[in-house]
Amino acid sequence: MSSGGSAFWLVILSTPILIKWLTRKRIGQQIRDDGPVTHVGKAGTPTMGGIAIVGSVLAGYVIGHLGTTVRFSATGWLLVITVFSFGAIGFLDDWIKHRHRRSLGLNKRAKLGAQVAVSVLVAELAVHWAHTSTTLSFTRADSPGIQLGQWGWVAVAVFVLVGTSNAVNLTDGLDGLAAGSSAFCFAVIAVMGYWIFRHEPIFHELPASAIDLALASVALAGSCLGFLWWNAAPARIMMGDTGSMALGSAVGALCLLLNLDLLLPIIGGLFVVETVSVITQVVSFRVFHRRVLRMAPIHHHFELGGWPETTVIIRMWIVAGLLAALGLGIFYGEYLVKAHL
Repeated sequence: MSSGGSAFWLVILSTPILIKWLTRKRIGQQIRDDGPVTHVGKAGTPTMGGIAIVGSVLAGYVIGHLGTTVRFSATGWLLVITVFSFGAIGFLDDWIKHRHRRSLGLNKRAKLGAQVAVSVLVAELAVHWAHTSTTLSFTRADSPGIQLGQWGWVAVAVFVLVGTSNAVNLTDGLDGLAAGSSAFCFAVIAVMGYWIFRHEPIFHELPASAIDLALASVALAGSCLGFLWWNAAPARIMMGDTGSMALGSAVGALCLLLNLDLLLPIIGGLFVVETVSVITQVVSFRVFHRRVLRMAPIHHHFELGGWPETTVIIRMWIVAGLLAALGLGIFYGEYLVKAHL
């Protein structure tokens, strides 16, 4: 689709310009002191590359509608608002790191507070403006069809948006890992959105909303692939929190708006594994004073275990692709069951 192609080429062509500007302003990556020794050489690599991702997603989404019968929808614009808002929080975090020349940006309370505030706003708009179903869903609004009510669904949505934005942020520790893994998720969600659009009687989703979200998801996939051209190891630019938080929130928002709430942990399974590895490491160290992994998130564990960085990245891409494909298979299986009832 034109949305994905436009987003891809916009990132491909604009990122070199962004790299030059970031280099001139000396906006480079700050490396954590306790990180792998092999990452020391990455210090100073231009960061905040998420600016190109967020900008291309918006442009690709708009361009994708030109010359087509696809109409702009409230859910589509809500997704764009989500991406931009979480990208803005990430940008502020990256900017503070740059100003203070340290690997820590916003303090934990301020960052979490901003994420929760934006998530509440997005969730409320989803219910009252985009009229999203407030049932707990797997692949359809009636599967399993547990009615959460407005406040229950808003609470779940806030948890999902904060969780996914941080999960992708944790995954963004190796060159191209987050961008490549996210591309699999968005590609699969785009297929699901199109299928929902074609089979509205089964999925009970407004056709205009489903196809518009599919178009936006294609734009997100195109942006990730375009950015990966410059972000692949050895990276010439890093997306920073600007990009990782924007992409993470997009994965969560798409699943919420397409009634794929319970399928999200499978589609974005790699991000779940990365997050669980951090939680396990922290709990184990604080309770038992022992580390389960050499270093968390888990991609650093494999690095310290002797795997070359590119090996870790490619193998994790494979895992991300397989989990996304599994989610698509479950989705289609549910469709077949419902279609033959």
